[in-house]
Amino acid sequence: MTAQNSATLPKPIAVKSPVGRGTALASLGVLAFSLTFPATAWGLESFGPWSLVALRSVLAAVIAGAFLLARRAPLPAREHWAGLAVVAAGVVVGFPLLTTLALTTSTTSHAAVVVGLLPLTTAALSALRTGARPSRAFWAAAVAGAVVVLGFTLAQSGGALSAGDAYLFGALLVCAAGYTEGGRLARTLPGWQVIGWALVLCLPLSLAGSALGLAYEPVHLGAHGLAGLVWAAAGSTFLGLYVWYRGMAEIGAPRASQLQLAQPLLTLVWSVALLGEHLTPAAPAAACAVLVCIAVTQRVK
Repeated sequence: MTAQNSATLPKPIAVKSPVGRGTALASLGVLAFSLTFPATAWGLESFGPWSLVALRSVLAAVIAGAFLLARRAPLPAREHWAGLAVVAAGVVVGFPLLTTLALTTSTTSHAAVVVGLLPLTTAALSALRTGARPSRAFWAAAVAGAVVVLGFTLAQSGGALSAGDAYLFGALLVCAAGYTEGGRLARTLPGWQVIGWALVLCLPLSLAGSALGLAYEPVHLGAHGLAGLVWAAAGSTFLGLYVWYRGMAEIGAPRASQLQLAQPLLTLVWSVALLGEHLTPAAPAAACAVLVCIAVTQRVK
């Protein structure tokens, strides 16, 4: 009789791949970001633009501060604070303020197409910041995307850039700078701590801005306005960036960037479904053209 040695028959051990979880987290981040403009439009039904931006930052900072305390996150090193100030200026203050001012005169669908250029703007600034040398094909695709967006804005504005367009293009630059610096800091700090400390850093300014804004701008509280404020603060500013950075850490920036291609088109869907906007044929066409340009840059870097 031959005895069977179970040691010679190892059983396979199931190892859960982080790719599926990372993809789900990054996709949730894109979904959160795509709702930012509709939420802001709702918020403007109850608050003035300055009040809305300041209150959004205060609420997000409170959530971030509680999260940092719960996780016992250590204070950033002294050399990180300058970079965090850039992130705060671009992502916490500049982009929300400029896009909110733009949405007082522009539709969310128009803003979604223009800001759809953000990945290309970020890639270009990142190349300049790091000294990288992208290929000519990369720059050709980036310039093509910029031309598409510029042509779209000129066509929609009757041949001249409006004040809303100027705000949106400014928002592109400051947010790209914040993303670039945040990406650099994320090499040494967890990404969620980068946005968390940037929000906390802005809290004194946000509190002062809230007091001044509420004193000088009318407030008409309503369900849409409150829901928009809460989502812009909790969903877009903190939760969205938290799951986005977590997902990007697990699946890598190139794969995550592919998911972000859907963001402008999702925002167009929300602008129709939640705000009842009527899209011109140029809006989805321009968004798709920018999507193609971004996809090209992801493959030819």
